[in-house]
Amino acid sequence: MIGRLNHVAIAVPDLTAAAEQYRTALGAKVGAPQDEPDHGVTVIFIELPNTKIELLYPLGENSPINGFLEKNPAGGIHHICYEVDDILAARDQLQKTGARVLGTGEPKIGAHGKPVLFLHPKDFNGCLVELEQV
Repeated sequence: MIGRLNHVAIAVPDLTAAAEQYRTALGAKVGAPQDEPDHGVTVIFIELPNTKIELLYPLGENSPINGFLEKNPAGGIHHICYEVDDILAARDQLQKTGARVLGTGEPKIGAHGKPVLFLHPKDFNGCLVELEQV
């Protein structure tokens, strides 16, 4: 069902500093910040030859990233994102196996302009999983 790894998301306490570190220390191609109000985050994508890194920073005081950064003040890996061909079919199959889809269970539009869903970390070895339809 899952395709390629789309990105690894890292929550960061300082978005500008994190982006600059990837740009200067690692020589990576760093995108522009983009606000995602529906998800409560500002993101910057780091483009790699085989995938992307998504830097996450809280957008507003109700951001889900705030709680993560309170527990992990230096930041850390927040989630991984896999590509799927049909997000509704993937959701339905996962729910049949007992996996929990977060939120309403209906896809939202993600940072790439495509439908996304998140799966409960307790169902995937402690890892928050995002699915993105490609």
